[in-house]
Amino acid sequence: MAKVTSGTPHTAPPRRFPLPAYRRIQLMSNPQQLRYSKEHEWLSATEDGVATVGITAFAATALGDVVFAQLPAVGDTVTAGESCGELESTKSVSDLYSPVSGEVVEANQDVVDDPSLVNSDPFEGGWLFKVRVGETPDDLLTADEYEAFTAS
Repeated sequence: MAKVTSGTPHTAPPRRFPLPAYRRIQLMSNPQQLRYSKEHEWLSATEDGVATVGITAFAATALGDVVFAQLPAVGDTVTAGESCGELESTKSVSDLYSPVSGEVVEANQDVVDDPSLVNSDPFEGGWLFKVRVGETPDDLLTADEYEAFTAS
């Protein structure tokens, strides 16, 4: 029952703090220039044959607060659709899948040092690794297709 003072119900003060990172991510839209896998990874357009890989805001939200990232090492060969690392959150451990095949040319040390970047900035500072791509698979989704996929 609400507390009544001077004939008006008591209401909670307005929220003074910003939404937690995981709630802000849910409100993000998927960048149109990226391509998406059904395993919830994103891939940037290749520049000089090198593409950047990360996980989507949808995946980051589902994982919860990421506390550990095991990324593929520079020089590793990754295969499209196969596990190449792990992300550990306060809720679970999830395999990281590469959306493309190729050689890893860079891993994001900032994410290794501060895994929460995956939650707070999945499309920019929270990218995971860069890979020299042989060929981009045809089964990657556009942003609109990925949104429809995650809505179903």
